[in-house]
Amino acid sequence: MNAPHTTYLTRRQELLLALATAVVTANAYYIHPIIGEVADHFGVSNGEIGIVPALNQLALAVGILLLLPLGDIYSNRRLSIIFTACQCAGLLLMTVAPTLLIFTAGSAWLGFFTIAPYLLPAYASKRVAPERLGHMTATLTAGVVSGLLVARVGSGVIADITDWHTVYWAASAIMIGMTLTLPRIMPASDPASRKPNGPATDTSYLALLGSVFSLMRSHREILVSGAIQGIGFGQFIALWLSLALHLTSPEMGYGTDVVGYLAGFAAVSVLTTPRLGRMADRIGPRRARFYLGCVQVAGTLLFLPFGSNLWLLMIPIFVTTTVGPAIDVSSRMTFLSEDPSLRTRLTTIYIVMMFIGGGIGSSAGTLLYDQMGWEGTAIALAVSCVVLTGLAGLAWRIWGAYARKAA
Repeated sequence: MNAPHTTYLTRRQELLLALATAVVTANAYYIHPIIGEVADHFGVSNGEIGIVPALNQLALAVGILLLLPLGDIYSNRRLSIIFTACQCAGLLLMTVAPTLLIFTAGSAWLGFFTIAPYLLPAYASKRVAPERLGHMTATLTAGVVSGLLVARVGSGVIADITDWHTVYWAASAIMIGMTLTLPRIMPASDPASRKPNGPATDTSYLALLGSVFSLMRSHREILVSGAIQGIGFGQFIALWLSLALHLTSPEMGYGTDVVGYLAGFAAVSVLTTPRLGRMADRIGPRRARFYLGCVQVAGTLLFLPFGSNLWLLMIPIFVTTTVGPAIDVSSRMTFLSEDPSLRTRLTTIYIVMMFIGGGIGSSAGTLLYDQMGWEGTAIALAVSCVVLTGLAGLAWRIWGAYARKAA
């Protein structure tokens, strides 16, 4: 019996999926530059308004754990459309909310259904040639970075010209348009749904969730990849929190606008990540991740000696901002090449571990700076990066050899 013919995504569809990823990712970041205005509007302190993004991220982690595994038994296309529609509802609720309680509820709802950015890579991985998996994954990762950048910059500009409500009206309109567009840019057929050895459509929900923990035992590498990304994401959060405190300290004397300008370095990764993804296609994701980790260590070691000079700080910031997303891409490739019926649940494990690392980094970044200053923070970042690279080298040695034998 002949195998069913696979219709690969066109380049146009790949770019449109990257755009969709940017749009659905941006929703969580619109509030960052305008959080002060939102606090003033609802008459609460800056400390109290922090509950809004905090609950958004917590709800996101819960949503990933509870909803993302559904992608292995239901059409990724259908779930993406449903979840983006639910995001529209959350944005509209935030836009018209008369009280902080309702605004916060809308933000939590929005976070809980922000699943499409993690469904789309699994969906796309089933519809690209194996030799282009790294490039496709990197393209979607660049979409995530673009969404974050546009959200932060655009939200601040729009709010400065009009007010913060306009930001959410615009975001709602964009999301509604994207929800209506998704059916046109995502082919209706889903190769995983026709797979004879895939999970049965009548698999119970509890059994599906239980299978996530079973996969941790049978696919040990996902724990290593998740730990590597957790460390990397935690470093990213800790770096930028402590960097903001450092640059605005009396010793440095810069304003918050300078921190925003430095964040613009992330735009470079939009161009470099797809190219580094192609490198992972050529030499293998585990080997590429180890090499990138070595570069990351070299860049991180510069934070300590360069910490007192803004211009010199740009060098390690540029290095880490460029390499970080590429390490993420390489890690994702280690499981996105697995059986299509498993990819969404493996992604669930990976993303949950990433957010655990981000949560630890959020707490550790400000605590380290408060107790040990920039010097202690820079040393801690370097040590954690060495651990990341060590794990990457261990994974290359163990699973890289297995992958070569399988090939």
